[in-house]
Amino acid sequence: MAAQLRRVLVKLSGEALAAADGYWLSAQTLASLASDIAETTRAGFEIAVVVGGGNVIRGSRMAQAGWIDRPTADSMGMLATVMNSLALETALNAAGVSARTMSAVSMPTICETYARQPALHHLARGQVVVLAGGTGNPFFTTDTAAVLRAAELGCGAVLKATQVDGVYSADPKSDPHATRFDRLTHDEAIARDLKIMDTAAFALARESRLTVIVGSVHAPSSIHGILSGASPSTAVAP
Repeated sequence: MAAQLRRVLVKLSGEALAAADGYWLSAQTLASLASDIAETTRAGFEIAVVVGGGNVIRGSRMAQAGWIDRPTADSMGMLATVMNSLALETALNAAGVSARTMSAVSMPTICETYARQPALHHLARGQVVVLAGGTGNPFFTTDTAAVLRAAELGCGAVLKATQVDGVYSADPKSDPHATRFDRLTHDEAIARDLKIMDTAAFALARESRLTVIVGSVHAPSSIHGILSGASPSTAVAP
């Protein structure tokens, strides 16, 4: 896999950053992820990262409660992704990797506003670009933001770091006979009704002919291991 890829967008869920005691952010998890990404960049990969905000707030869930409208709730979720991104940027810098947070929601006193050409420049210089603020619009998930930015920035793949080490025929937690796929096409994933990511994100990945790699965020050196082929994963490709 490494021979085919150089620039990769890593999609992390906000929940992956939460502490075991329920606090919204785990310093140990951040340090581990930063070390993993640092190792990956040293192996020659250019890395962009999109982090969700679900450890702080989920706009869609808050809107469903009925006391706040969806655009406002989603805006609050975008702010949560900025907080997570700044924390990851700090951890990456501490791990010896130059990192730059760029937000789709303009807040120039806090971080750089996202624009494609500056982001490409940062990546070409070997910096990790942490992309915050989702797409900058309500009603779109950070999965969609990840695929959108990957297509814009010429990434070879989106690595979706999840709770499991790939895409299975059924839920491996409840079905002992579930089997993991090593490779699928976009069309096969749709035909099997496999929930790789939300519909809008996966439709964009398919249209852009972008490979989506699904693997576990929990294994040591998970990102580097998946991209180097040492750790199991599922590649969903054209």
